[in-house]
Amino acid sequence: MSELGAAVMTEIVLPGIVQPDGLEVRTREIPAPGPGQVVLRVEATGVSFAEQQMRLGRYYGQPPFPFVPGYDAVGTVARLGPGADPALAGRRFAVVTKVGSWASHVLVDADALIAVPDGVDPAEAETVVVNGVTARQLLRLAKVRAGQTIVVLGANGGVGSTLVQLAQHDGIKVIGTAAARHHPLLDKLGAIPVDHRDPHLYDRIAALAPGGVDAVFDHLAGDGLKQSWHLIRKGGTLVSYGTAALKDNSASTQAVFLSLFSQLWMWHLSPNGKGARFYNFWAGERRTAAFRARLREDLTAVFALLAEGVLTAQVAATFPLSRAGEALALAESRTVAGKVILVPDPATGTP
Repeated sequence: MSELGAAVMTEIVLPGIVQPDGLEVRTREIPAPGPGQVVLRVEATGVSFAEQQMRLGRYYGQPPFPFVPGYDAVGTVARLGPGADPALAGRRFAVVTKVGSWASHVLVDADALIAVPDGVDPAEAETVVVNGVTARQLLRLAKVRAGQTIVVLGANGGVGSTLVQLAQHDGIKVIGTAAARHHPLLDKLGAIPVDHRDPHLYDRIAALAPGGVDAVFDHLAGDGLKQSWHLIRKGGTLVSYGTAALKDNSASTQAVFLSLFSQLWMWHLSPNGKGARFYNFWAGERRTAAFRARLREDLTAVFALLAEGVLTAQVAATFPLSRAGEALALAESRTVAGKVILVPDPATGTP
């Protein structure tokens, strides 16, 4: 397939450390795919915490400004490069890019594509690309099993709501924290809700699990991390997978992570039978083939659960690509449940 229709693409550029309304909408010629590459016409991409950190220049390893953010995408193969399998043309796939997906078209390696099941809506598929893989790998890292109890902080979020559902599917009891307005959602997903604004939050959780919990999934870090650690029973695991509470910390990103790693490692080595781990989505990225194989296996499994109705996609809101600044502002407001999604602008959505 070589026909793209429009010769130009739209992309959202992060020019520097700006407010969400400082994002720039630009157009340029659609690049030609090289050997083994394809052009993916984007049907849905999402707003994650990573882009929020990138806006502040605080995402570890982000490229220099200006650049196009966008962690992942779902779309249809619109053009093939030399050597790419002709059977890919016109089919829908997901891809994890780390940056570059806030665009109408993205250039990717064909080997990085992961098939989206027929009949699954692109926006719904997008909610579980990185979030679903992260949630599945978090559960595997903590080695929790049926009959055990876990705590999911921020259970209304993109990762959190998916983590709740996967755990429930595995027969694991879930205590989830969220603002009171999101408690009906947690009830619906099968979690026991606790108000994250409650000054006695950790006491409330401890009362629900007097013997301690088998795992806490903490995306916040900060001052609450020690209290998460105290919730863990002997044999349990604290899994830290983000630093949301430190988003506005004045320390360097490297210093923040070094402090976090040091604290977790010290706890992990303590002689109390408890574990403390840090999760990094990109662990093993340098071993490209192995990394992509694990990613494909996990996302394929999550997509199957989505297609079967075991997982319910949590779409917080959708915005056209050109309104990415508004979408980012909404995501940063911490008032929504699920993931904010960007979709093509009506005039350029289908070349």
